[in-house]
Amino acid sequence: MKLVFASNNAHKLSEVRAMMPAGVEVLSLHEIGFEAEIDETGETLEENSLIKAQTVWEWIVESRKSKVESIDGVFADDTGLEIDALNGEPGVYTARWYKRNTDRSADRTQTAPLTEKEIFHANRAKALRELEGKDNRDCQFRTVITLLMNGDAPLNDGMIQVEGIVRGRIAEQEFGEGGFGYDPVFIPEGYNKTFGELPAELKNHISHRARAIQELVKVLNDGLKD
Repeated sequence: MKLVFASNNAHKLSEVRAMMPAGVEVLSLHEIGFEAEIDETGETLEENSLIKAQTVWEWIVESRKSKVESIDGVFADDTGLEIDALNGEPGVYTARWYKRNTDRSADRTQTAPLTEKEIFHANRAKALRELEGKDNRDCQFRTVITLLMNGDAPLNDGMIQVEGIVRGRIAEQEFGEGGFGYDPVFIPEGYNKTFGELPAELKNHISHRARAIQELVKVLNDGLKD
């Protein structure tokens, strides 16, 4: 089975590929030649995940290129950090939270777009600012994955959505340099270290994305048996 993961994020790709069952090949957007920006206009993780998968699948169907004719399906993920004391924010805006309801003077003086690393740092800094002085630092990471399959593949049930959740809390400062995104400030439930401090193998086993992928793998394994 050949599936496209609607992402070029190297961190996500390595995590996903490591967990896929034997017989399932995962291709990135770059590998199939999809270079367009996807406009994530959804108001929920479920909607954005579907938008990404659907946009790529429609491109594959319309392109009819020889290198994509054998693709069995597309899956996409969307992840949100949901902080209890902030009524579930940033949620669907997690990736660019630093831009919301803040003084953007730093952006206006920026001569070039922020790098991925700078965006990660700005998002973490906002999380720490928003929770300054708050006793309740509980939160959760939630990942939703949408899978779309073609008519000739196993699991031809149209759309399948699965999710993975990991509860935890926001640390009072950054710890560790591993992982990416909010990892240096997120302490998963049952641990006293952030995702940024935990070994990658452990983090990839217990993370929200890993749990969503595990649910996806169950679906794929059931389909491959049929």
